[in-house]
Amino acid sequence: MGRAPLRQKGKGRQGIDRRALLVGGGAGAGLLLAWAVWPRSYKPNLNAAPGEFVFNAFLKIDRAGQVIVIVPQLEMGQGITTLLPQILADELGADWRTIAVQSAPESPLYANTLLAREWLASDWTRIGGEAGDWALDQYATRKALMLTGGGTSVPMFHDAYRDAGAAARILLCKAAAKRWNVPWESCDIQEGLISDGGQRTLRFGDVVEEAAAFDLPEILPLRQGMEGRLAGQDLPRLDTPSKLDGSHNFAADIRLPDMVFASIRQGPIGDARLESVNEGAARLESVNEGAARSVTGFLKLVRSERWVAAVGTNWWAANKALDLADPIFMLDGPPVSDERIDAALEDAFSGSHGRRLYTQGDLLPVFEGATILASEYRVDAGLHLALEPMCATARVTDAGAEVWTATQAPGLARTAIADALGIDRASVTLYPVHAGGSFGRKMDFEAAVQAALIARDMGRPVQLLWSRLEDVIHDRPSPPAHARMAAKLGRSGVIEGWLAKVAAPCAMSQTWARIANGALPHEAAAQSADKATRLAIAGMEIPYAVSNWAIDHYPSDVYLPLGFVRGNAHLHSTFFTESFMDELAHLAQMEAMSFRIQMLGGNPRLAHCLSTAAAMGGWQGGIAGSGQGIAAHRIGDAFGAVLVEAAITGGKLMVGRMVAAVDCGDQVNPDIARQQVESGLIYGLACAMGASVPYDKAMPGRAILGRMNLPRLSDIGEITVELIRSTAKPAGATEIAAPMVAPAVANALFTVTGQRFRSLPLLSQD
Repeated sequence: MGRAPLRQKGKGRQGIDRRALLVGGGAGAGLLLAWAVWPRSYKPNLNAAPGEFVFNAFLKIDRAGQVIVIVPQLEMGQGITTLLPQILADELGADWRTIAVQSAPESPLYANTLLAREWLASDWTRIGGEAGDWALDQYATRKALMLTGGGTSVPMFHDAYRDAGAAARILLCKAAAKRWNVPWESCDIQEGLISDGGQRTLRFGDVVEEAAAFDLPEILPLRQGMEGRLAGQDLPRLDTPSKLDGSHNFAADIRLPDMVFASIRQGPIGDARLESVNEGAARLESVNEGAARSVTGFLKLVRSERWVAAVGTNWWAANKALDLADPIFMLDGPPVSDERIDAALEDAFSGSHGRRLYTQGDLLPVFEGATILASEYRVDAGLHLALEPMCATARVTDAGAEVWTATQAPGLARTAIADALGIDRASVTLYPVHAGGSFGRKMDFEAAVQAALIARDMGRPVQLLWSRLEDVIHDRPSPPAHARMAAKLGRSGVIEGWLAKVAAPCAMSQTWARIANGALPHEAAAQSADKATRLAIAGMEIPYAVSNWAIDHYPSDVYLPLGFVRGNAHLHSTFFTESFMDELAHLAQMEAMSFRIQMLGGNPRLAHCLSTAAAMGGWQGGIAGSGQGIAAHRIGDAFGAVLVEAAITGGKLMVGRMVAAVDCGDQVNPDIARQQVESGLIYGLACAMGASVPYDKAMPGRAILGRMNLPRLSDIGEITVELIRSTAKPAGATEIAAPMVAPAVANALFTVTGQRFRSLPLLSQD
């Protein structure tokens, strides 16, 4: 019920300390280290309907025997509302058909300390070591930082859900044992039935009320053996039936009595302010709703300093009225354009804010007077383009505000809504709904704030849905980046020196400034313009055994607000490193896979992925005309390699085959892991082919999905995913595949064109 339970020293995962379980859940075991000095006690704040009984922060069971698993993470297609319940149900011994899922309320018990450590780490916390991690855990817990992202959901909560299931199993066994007058240790649960090892059985609902009143033993054993285990099975996803029959509610599906609909305009990209609203050819300094009122169903224009929304009885009327209103915005500061982005990144290399963030060995004597290979790469900003545009439904009354929205940071969203409305935070109720795709976009929550403000103005419930045009204009894309790579080869093709200089803004720093500190998008971009950070070059730390290497970051403000994306900085970092590795292999006159393998002696899991992908894909050595390319990467404890077969036909990129070998530890549900890797491959292919737009005069050059050069079914051939068996702890599988695709495709195209593709997207979209 709180922080992740501690195991007793020397016990490993064999037992759980009772005191730690009552204290723990998801906030990090380090919290107990300072318990005597800085005590905090967190209890579950779950509501229980009649007949329901709360066992801990992650589990309720009702008298009918339904097992209700509480999930604090946002479901956005990655399957987390199946994975976490499967972990708990496995340890509990439940029948999978009785599992239900409920979203968690805001609580410190559900803080994602793992993502907080990754996101908020600094030089000071790294110097502090375990003490620094403890400080970050404290901050995340006490701020109740419920965050979804970075593939951290399963690694963060795996043990907490397993322990919660174990606790409930023992309590149920105790209740049954009392009825049968036998030791509770002789009882067990299989497929939802409590048994005494003989003929007697009970269902959960028969003893649930008594069970909730028992105490846990000092040492709580985990299940042993593999019989009847749910972990490792390809169980059906719990969210699939409702998505197939259309009953699954997303933000745009919410319907409230007396509800109206809104569309919004926020002007061009940057520091834009609403100046006036035009009606026909006349420019008015105040809002004249004449033209908008010609639309049947239009109700009202709602103005703010930085946006204007039209409200109607249906969304189409609201959007049409807003088109006719023709709002005019004034833009302060330089307008974003491709030329300004490129110039800002190049200027960063000669600026004073660059900093060496990674170094090993001594590069100077290696490079001095030597012949080196040097290449430059560039990556354009990549859009999210989720199927569901930004959307929120809000109802604001004298009693407070209620908001229905998909958010990856519900606690921060709730605070922002309260601040915008000028009300107490306790007066805001946030109902988290599942996202129709996100890729990180729902880490921001501006639509929820806007919906609340419009609802207050209207005095009735409002559903705000951004148009696709608005979603593209005010997307928070992945960062554009330029890289200057240099390396020296020694005898036998060994890399003796490696230097990477990367100019890129930090999207994650910008995101945090917006969602946690309330900075406006253009303010957040400017704040991080002079701060070199590892977040901006995550993934540049190569997994290969190179004796002398260094990585420099040159921060920059490209005048384009950026955001959290799938893979984050790994998207451009992997393109830089794995493309350059292929160039070095060609220079060394070595086959590309063997070139990599020879430097992976200290990384056997990645070497296994490489050799598996090559074997399964029929690797021909990357010979001329083969159309085959390969790439490998590591993100945390997830390892992967991808082999692709690609060609250019009629000026269009065609990918006939993708083979991925991934080691993400012991996966709870292998089928969902494969789904995550497959979707990552498609996402990565979208980055290689398009998913970006040209910018000019603070506006994108295109906004229709059909013009984004996104991959279609006809562009993609066979996809094969091999999950390598592992006994390592499970790692997230959502991030690892996407960054590897673009370099693998670029390397494949070199074999058929003889040309190096050093820019993303790989082919011009014009």
